Amino acid sequence: MYGNEREVLERLAQWIREGHRAVLLTVLSTFGGSPRPPGSMAAIRDDGIIWGSVSGGCVEDDLVAEMREGKLFSAAQRVIVRTFGKDAEEQARYRLPCNNTLRVAIETRIDPALLAMTIRALRDRRVVRRSVWLADGHSLLTEGAGGPVFAEDETNFSHLLGPRYRALLIGATELARYLSNILTTLGFSVSVCDPRPEYADSWDMPDIPVSRDMPDDHVLAMQGDLRTAVLAVSHDPKLDDLALMEALRTPTFYVGALGSVETTEKRKARLAQFDLSPAEIERLHGPVGMPIGSRTPAEIAVSVAADLVAARRNLERDAD
Repeated sequence: MYGNEREVLERLAQWIREGHRAVLLTVLSTFGGSPRPPGSMAAIRDDGIIWGSVSGGCVEDDLVAEMREGKLFSAAQRVIVRTFGKDAEEQARYRLPCNNTLRVAIETRIDPALLAMTIRALRDRRVVRRSVWLADGHSLLTEGAGGPVFAEDETNFSHLLGPRYRALLIGATELARYLSNILTTLGFSVSVCDPRPEYADSWDMPDIPVSRDMPDDHVLAMQGDLRTAVLAVSHDPKLDDLALMEALRTPTFYVGALGSVETTEKRKARLAQFDLSPAEIERLHGPVGMPIGSRTPAEIAVSVAADLVAARRNLERDAD
C-alpha cells in the first residue's frame, strides 16, 4: 500500500457517482530517481481537480490541462500509456531530474462495480490484486497477498492494494491515536490492545479495532510474522512487558517500547527473567523511534513511524 490508494479510489468513485468524467493514473515504471514508485495512483476529474500524485507535480499540470480540454477522452483506447521525459527537452519541460523517465497508464473508462468492490476490500483491510489489461481496459480483482507488489508485462499490469503489514499497539493512549493515523497512511493494518477499561472505553477511532485481551494472550493469538510490528506504548510496565516477552520470541520485524535509556535498560533486565535469550532481548528497539528530539505525542509518533519505515525498507532490501 502506498498510503493514499483508498483515498484516490474513493474520490474517483464519488466523482463518477456525481456524474463527472474522470481518469485513473497509475505509475507503470520509472527510470532514474522518482518521487513516486510504480503502482502509485492519482485521479483527475473532468474540470481538472486532482487527487493523489504520480510525479510529485512534474507531469500533473499537462494531464490536468488535457482533461479540461477533453483530450484524454477523445482517444479510442480505454487505457492510454504515456511516457514523460523521453529526451532532454521533455525532461526540462516537465522539470524531471536529468535522465529521468516516467511511464503512466491512464484509464479513461473505469468499471464502477469493480471499483466499488476494490473500495470495500480496502475498507475491510483486505489485501487484493488489481489487474488491468492494456488492450481493452478489462480489469480483474483477486484476493491474496502473493506475488510482487507491482508487476507489468506487454499485455497488462497488476498491483497489490491494501495493508500488507500489521502493527499492534499496546495501549489505547494519546500517542497510539497519532501513531494509528500515521501508520495507516503508510500501509499498515493497525490494531490496539488495552485491557484497561478507562483507556479502551475512550478509544474513539472506529477504523482501528481495540482488543481488551491481556497483551501476552493477544500477541500469541496474533501469530506475528515478518510483516508484523509490535509497539508497547501503554506507559504501564506490566502491560508492556507482557506483550514484549511474547513478541520478542516471534519473527516480527520490529518490536519497540516507549521509554528513556534508563527505562529501557531496566526493562531488558526484567525481560531476562522470563527465559528470553540475550539475542531475543537485543531485538528490542528502545528507546523506540528515531532520535529527532521529539517531545510531544505527535512528534514521538513521527519518530516511531520513521523508524518503522526504515526497518521495513531494510527488510524489503534483504528480501530482494
